[in-house]
Amino acid sequence: MDIFKREIDSGKAFDWGKTSADYAKYRDIYPPVFWDMIAERGICVKGQKVLDLGTGTGVVPRSMYYYGADWVGSDISENQIAHAKILAEKEGKKIEFVVSSAEDIDFPDGTFDVITACQCFFYFDYDKVIPKLARLLKDGGRLVILFMAWVPGDDALAKASEELVLKYNPEWSGGGYERTPVFVPEVAEKYFDIEARDQYDLMVPFTRDTWNGRMKACRGVGASMDPDTITKWETEHMKMLTENAPEAFEVLHHAATAILRKR
Repeated sequence: MDIFKREIDSGKAFDWGKTSADYAKYRDIYPPVFWDMIAERGICVKGQKVLDLGTGTGVVPRSMYYYGADWVGSDISENQIAHAKILAEKEGKKIEFVVSSAEDIDFPDGTFDVITACQCFFYFDYDKVIPKLARLLKDGGRLVILFMAWVPGDDALAKASEELVLKYNPEWSGGGYERTPVFVPEVAEKYFDIEARDQYDLMVPFTRDTWNGRMKACRGVGASMDPDTITKWETEHMKMLTENAPEAFEVLHHAATAILRKR
Protein backbone atom coordinates (compact mmCIF):
# COMPACT_ATOMS: atom_id res chain seq x y z
CA MET A 1 0.00 0.00 0.00
CA ASP A 2 1.41 3.36 -1.05
CA ILE A 3 1.94 5.89 1.74
CA PHE A 4 2.19 9.62 1.14
CA LYS A 5 3.14 12.36 3.57
CA ARG A 6 4.09 15.80 2.35
CA GLU A 7 6.85 16.19 4.93
CA ILE A 8 8.50 12.89 3.94
CA ASP A 9 10.52 12.44 0.72
CA SER A 10 8.86 15.51 -0.82
CA GLY A 11 5.59 13.58 -0.87
CA LYS A 12 6.98 10.71 -2.96
CA ALA A 13 5.05 7.47 -2.43
CA PHE A 14 6.60 4.52 -0.64
CA ASP A 15 5.31 1.04 0.16
CA TRP A 16 6.89 -1.08 2.88
CA GLY A 17 5.21 -4.13 1.37
CA LYS A 18 7.62 -3.92 -1.57
CA THR A 19 10.55 -4.63 0.72
CA SER A 20 8.99 -7.09 3.18
CA ALA A 21 11.27 -10.00 2.29
CA ASP A 22 14.40 -7.92 2.94
CA TYR A 23 12.76 -6.28 5.95
CA ALA A 24 12.08 -9.70 7.49
CA LYS A 25 15.66 -10.79 6.90
CA TYR A 26 17.65 -7.67 7.72
CA ARG A 27 15.72 -5.25 9.95
CA ASP A 28 15.80 -7.18 13.23
CA ILE A 29 19.06 -5.52 14.28
CA TYR A 30 18.29 -4.06 17.72
CA PRO A 31 20.76 -5.12 20.45
CA PRO A 32 19.34 -6.65 23.65
CA VAL A 33 19.98 -3.44 25.61
CA PHE A 34 17.40 -1.68 23.43
CA TRP A 35 14.68 -3.99 24.76
CA ASP A 36 16.11 -4.47 28.25
CA MET A 37 15.82 -0.75 29.00
CA ILE A 38 12.06 -0.96 28.40
CA ALA A 39 11.49 -4.16 30.36
CA GLU A 40 13.59 -2.91 33.29
CA ARG A 41 11.02 -0.15 33.76
CA GLY A 42 8.31 -2.80 34.16
CA ILE A 43 6.92 -2.17 30.68
CA CYS A 44 6.01 -4.86 28.11
CA VAL A 45 6.30 -7.58 30.73
CA LYS A 46 4.23 -10.48 32.05
CA GLY A 47 0.67 -9.58 32.97
CA GLN A 48 0.42 -6.74 30.45
CA LYS A 49 -1.42 -6.57 27.13
CA VAL A 50 0.57 -4.61 24.56
CA LEU A 51 -0.28 -3.20 21.13
CA ASP A 52 2.62 -2.56 18.76
CA LEU A 53 1.76 -0.03 16.06
CA GLY A 54 3.54 -0.09 12.71
CA THR A 55 4.80 -3.52 13.66
CA GLY A 56 6.22 -4.28 10.20
CA THR A 57 7.43 -7.88 10.33
CA GLY A 58 6.72 -8.02 14.06
CA VAL A 59 10.20 -7.01 15.21
CA VAL A 60 9.07 -5.50 18.54
CA PRO A 61 6.66 -8.23 19.73
CA ARG A 62 8.95 -11.01 18.52
CA SER A 63 11.99 -9.43 20.19
CA MET A 64 10.21 -8.76 23.50
CA TYR A 65 8.10 -11.90 23.52
CA TYR A 66 10.02 -13.67 26.29
CA TYR A 67 9.53 -10.80 28.71
CA GLY A 68 6.05 -12.26 29.03
CA ALA A 69 3.53 -9.70 27.75
CA ASP A 70 0.50 -10.61 25.61
CA TRP A 71 1.13 -8.95 22.23
CA VAL A 72 -0.91 -7.60 19.32
CA GLY A 73 0.94 -6.21 16.30
CA SER A 74 -0.70 -3.99 13.68
CA ASP A 75 0.54 -2.61 10.39
CA ILE A 76 -0.98 -0.90 7.36
CA SER A 77 0.80 -3.31 4.99
CA GLU A 78 -0.74 -6.73 4.35
CA ASN A 79 2.60 -8.00 3.07
CA GLN A 80 4.42 -6.92 6.22
CA ILE A 81 1.83 -8.67 8.38
CA ALA A 82 2.06 -11.81 6.25
CA HIS A 83 5.80 -11.97 6.90
CA ALA A 84 5.28 -11.20 10.59
CA LYS A 85 2.94 -14.18 10.92
CA ILE A 86 5.39 -16.49 9.16
CA LEU A 87 8.28 -15.43 11.40
CA ALA A 88 6.25 -15.66 14.62
CA GLU A 89 4.99 -19.12 13.74
CA LYS A 90 8.50 -20.26 12.82
CA GLU A 91 9.78 -18.98 16.17
CA GLY A 92 6.90 -20.58 18.10
CA LYS A 93 5.56 -17.24 19.35
CA LYS A 94 1.82 -16.70 19.82
CA ILE A 95 1.25 -13.13 18.66
CA GLU A 96 -1.95 -11.67 17.23
CA PHE A 97 -1.41 -9.64 14.06
CA VAL A 98 -3.91 -7.34 12.36
CA VAL A 99 -3.80 -5.25 9.18
CA SER A 100 -4.69 -1.67 10.05
CA SER A 101 -3.33 1.84 9.96
CA ALA A 102 -2.73 3.46 13.32
CA GLU A 103 -5.50 5.93 12.52
CA ASP A 104 -8.04 3.14 11.97
CA ILE A 105 -7.02 0.65 14.67
CA ASP A 106 -10.13 -0.53 16.50
CA PHE A 107 -10.27 -2.18 19.92
CA PRO A 108 -12.52 -1.55 22.93
CA ASP A 109 -11.65 1.27 25.28
CA GLY A 110 -9.07 0.40 27.91
CA THR A 111 -7.85 -2.75 26.17
CA PHE A 112 -4.10 -2.21 26.54
CA ASP A 113 -1.62 -1.62 29.33
CA VAL A 114 1.04 -0.46 26.87
CA ILE A 115 1.16 0.74 23.27
CA THR A 116 4.51 0.77 21.46
CA ALA A 117 5.58 2.50 18.25
CA CYS A 118 9.10 1.82 16.97
CA GLN A 119 10.56 3.62 13.92
CA CYS A 120 7.06 4.59 12.78
CA PHE A 121 5.56 7.29 15.00
CA PHE A 122 6.46 10.16 12.64
CA TYR A 123 4.29 8.58 9.91
CA PHE A 124 1.09 8.99 11.93
CA ASP A 125 -1.55 11.71 11.90
CA TYR A 126 -1.04 12.85 15.49
CA ASP A 127 -4.35 14.68 15.83
CA LYS A 128 -6.21 11.46 15.02
CA VAL A 129 -3.90 8.90 16.59
CA ILE A 130 -3.09 10.43 19.98
CA PRO A 131 -6.71 10.65 21.27
CA LYS A 132 -7.36 7.14 19.97
CA LEU A 133 -4.33 5.70 21.76
CA ALA A 134 -5.37 7.40 24.98
CA ARG A 135 -8.78 5.78 24.62
CA LEU A 136 -7.31 2.33 23.95
CA LEU A 137 -5.04 2.48 27.01
CA LYS A 138 -6.10 1.69 30.54
CA ASP A 139 -5.85 4.45 33.12
CA GLY A 140 -2.15 4.96 33.80
CA GLY A 141 -1.23 3.01 30.68
CA ARG A 142 1.92 3.88 28.76
CA LEU A 143 2.68 4.92 25.22
CA VAL A 144 6.28 3.99 24.37
CA ILE A 145 7.88 5.68 21.34
CA LEU A 146 11.16 4.09 20.22
CA PHE A 147 13.70 5.05 17.61
CA MET A 148 17.17 3.92 16.55
CA ALA A 149 19.21 5.22 13.62
CA TRP A 150 22.78 5.23 12.36
CA VAL A 151 24.70 8.48 12.82
CA PRO A 152 26.25 9.50 9.47
CA GLY A 153 28.04 12.51 10.92
CA ASP A 154 30.17 10.21 13.07
CA ASP A 155 30.27 7.05 10.95
CA ALA A 156 31.94 7.25 7.55
CA LEU A 157 30.47 4.02 6.22
CA ALA A 158 26.92 5.08 7.10
CA LYS A 159 27.55 8.43 5.42
CA ALA A 160 28.86 6.78 2.23
CA SER A 161 25.82 4.47 2.12
CA GLU A 162 23.47 7.43 2.52
CA GLU A 163 25.19 9.27 -0.30
CA LEU A 164 24.53 6.34 -2.62
CA VAL A 165 20.86 6.27 -1.68
CA LEU A 166 20.61 9.98 -2.46
CA LYS A 167 22.40 9.48 -5.78
CA TYR A 168 19.60 7.20 -6.97
CA ASN A 169 16.76 8.71 -4.93
CA PRO A 170 17.46 12.42 -4.30
CA GLU A 171 14.01 12.95 -2.77
CA TRP A 172 14.75 10.61 0.14
CA SER A 173 14.62 12.64 3.36
CA GLY A 174 15.61 9.85 5.73
CA GLY A 175 19.32 10.64 5.79
CA GLY A 176 21.42 13.05 7.79
CA TYR A 177 20.17 11.93 11.19
CA GLU A 178 21.61 13.80 14.16
CA ARG A 179 21.22 12.76 17.78
CA THR A 180 17.95 14.12 19.08
CA PRO A 181 15.28 13.21 21.65
CA VAL A 182 12.17 11.44 20.46
CA PHE A 183 9.64 13.97 19.20
CA VAL A 184 6.46 14.22 21.25
CA PRO A 185 3.69 16.20 19.51
CA GLU A 186 1.95 19.00 21.36
CA VAL A 187 -1.42 17.25 21.19
CA ALA A 188 -0.04 14.48 23.41
CA GLU A 189 0.14 16.94 26.32
CA LYS A 190 -3.67 16.87 26.52
CA TYR A 191 -3.71 13.15 27.32
CA PHE A 192 -0.28 12.11 28.59
CA ASP A 193 2.52 13.06 30.93
CA ILE A 194 6.11 12.36 29.88
CA GLU A 195 7.33 9.80 32.38
CA ALA A 196 10.83 9.23 31.03
CA ARG A 197 13.19 9.90 28.14
CA ASP A 198 16.36 7.99 27.27
CA GLN A 199 19.14 8.59 24.74
CA TYR A 200 22.31 6.57 24.21
CA ASP A 201 24.80 5.49 21.56
CA LEU A 202 25.40 1.87 20.66
CA MET A 203 27.38 -0.08 18.10
CA VAL A 204 25.47 -2.51 15.89
CA PRO A 205 27.35 -5.40 14.22
CA PHE A 206 26.97 -6.12 10.49
CA THR A 207 28.60 -7.95 7.64
CA ARG A 208 28.80 -6.49 4.15
CA ASP A 209 25.76 -8.56 3.20
CA THR A 210 23.64 -7.65 6.22
CA TRP A 211 24.49 -3.92 6.03
CA ASN A 212 23.61 -3.94 2.33
CA GLY A 213 20.36 -5.68 3.23
CA ARG A 214 19.64 -3.21 6.01
CA MET A 215 20.12 -0.29 3.64
CA LYS A 216 18.13 -2.01 0.89
CA ALA A 217 15.25 -2.45 3.32
CA CYS A 218 15.08 1.27 4.11
CA ARG A 219 12.40 3.64 2.84
CA GLY A 220 14.72 5.30 0.36
CA VAL A 221 15.62 2.08 -1.47
CA GLY A 222 13.39 -1.01 -1.36
CA ALA A 223 10.21 0.79 -0.38
CA SER A 224 10.36 3.43 -3.11
CA MET A 225 12.81 2.65 -5.95
CA ASP A 226 11.79 0.66 -9.02
CA PRO A 227 13.43 -2.78 -9.45
CA ASP A 228 15.95 -1.68 -12.09
CA THR A 229 17.11 1.23 -9.96
CA ILE A 230 17.40 -1.00 -6.90
CA THR A 231 19.65 -3.36 -8.87
CA LYS A 232 21.91 -0.48 -9.96
CA TRP A 233 22.05 0.90 -6.42
CA GLU A 234 22.81 -2.49 -4.91
CA THR A 235 25.60 -3.21 -7.39
CA GLU A 236 27.30 0.09 -6.59
CA HIS A 237 26.66 -0.24 -2.85
CA MET A 238 28.24 -3.70 -2.66
CA LYS A 239 31.23 -2.44 -4.66
CA MET A 240 31.66 0.42 -2.22
CA LEU A 241 31.46 -1.96 0.75
CA THR A 242 33.96 -4.37 -0.77
CA GLU A 243 36.44 -1.55 -1.32
CA ASN A 244 35.94 0.25 2.00
CA ALA A 245 34.77 -2.19 4.68
CA PRO A 246 36.04 -5.47 6.16
CA GLU A 247 33.74 -8.48 5.96
CA ALA A 248 32.50 -7.77 9.49
CA PHE A 249 32.21 -4.35 11.13
CA GLU A 250 30.08 -2.21 13.42
CA VAL A 251 28.00 0.88 12.62
CA LEU A 252 27.42 3.63 15.17
CA HIS A 253 23.74 4.09 16.05
CA HIS A 254 21.84 6.37 18.38
CA ALA A 255 18.78 5.15 20.28
CA ALA A 256 16.08 7.30 21.83
CA THR A 257 12.88 6.50 23.68
CA ALA A 258 10.03 8.43 25.23
CA ILE A 259 7.61 6.89 27.72
CA LEU A 260 4.29 8.69 28.12
CA ARG A 261 1.81 7.82 30.87
CA LYS A 262 -1.92 8.31 30.33
CA ARG A 263 -3.45 10.68 32.84
